[in-house]
Amino acid sequence: MPASGRPICAVLLGATVALAVTAAASAQEKVWRHGILNPKSDAGILAMVGTGDFGKRQGLKIELVNFKDDQIGLKALIAGEVDSFEGGPQGVFSAASKGGDARILGCHWTVVPHGIYAKDTLKSVAELKGKQIAISAPNSMPDMLAREALEKSGVNPSEVKLAAVGGDRERYQALIAGVVDAAVVSNEYEPVAPKNVHLLLAGRDALPNFIRICIFSSESKLKARGDDAVKFLAAEMDALKYALSHKQATIDLAHKLTHEKADDPRAAFIFDDAVEHHAVDPSLPLPKDKLQWVEEQLVKAGKIAKSIPVDEVIAPEHREKALELSGHS
Repeated sequence: MPASGRPICAVLLGATVALAVTAAASAQEKVWRHGILNPKSDAGILAMVGTGDFGKRQGLKIELVNFKDDQIGLKALIAGEVDSFEGGPQGVFSAASKGGDARILGCHWTVVPHGIYAKDTLKSVAELKGKQIAISAPNSMPDMLAREALEKSGVNPSEVKLAAVGGDRERYQALIAGVVDAAVVSNEYEPVAPKNVHLLLAGRDALPNFIRICIFSSESKLKARGDDAVKFLAAEMDALKYALSHKQATIDLAHKLTHEKADDPRAAFIFDDAVEHHAVDPSLPLPKDKLQWVEEQLVKAGKIAKSIPVDEVIAPEHREKALELSGHS
């Protein structure tokens, strides 16, 4: 008998029960690491899933991991550093063309909020010939938007200097400082832009088929944690629905994450724009026609060698289950 006076069997039984309780608690709230881009004025919408009880209601602890751009986030997903990541769908096609393990689970920001902003001396996209435009990394949305807009206006992209200049903030600063003549940036800068900078072309007009943000995971991750992926998607659906119906809470979260003052107009501007243009869809659709269009542009630009069927890069069954779980069906 131990010094406490309790029988050994009772001590062992107590320890076993304690371990069982701990294991049960751990099983009830598994960690799901989700990658998103660094917080901007749209962070109230994109990061809402990491707040409140959205994950907890599904038995998940959702941890948000920030990345500078799509390419870094996608590499982290493929390396297994995160369970899912959201960014432009073009990255998945590029990864698939090289044998990369990535699958599209659903897309929520289906309308491009970006545009080409330029000095007020430039009145049309055609006038960008011979000028310098700030974009992001190759195959990124800013890169594709600039190239497509130029070609639609009769300007060969080779006749323009496309400079990879970090994220939206860096591209915007390069424009207002006069380092570049134009830049592809989010419309969040429109309400604070100086008078000598204006919107030359809205992305939604230049690229009506372009999808801004989709959620990805890997085939290996889905095989190992398919049920958790469904729960995460359900939590994301609920979070997006909440964000779009609670304007002030969404704006407040954006200000908190970006450390902007309460009177900064950008979060409210981008919220109103997203609602007005039905840019965000909480049901996380998988529009095959638009995804196919993105793939075709990559082939056309020589970014991938041959066509990749959309069905090879999507995993629709997880979304379908999530719709039932979240009550969206």
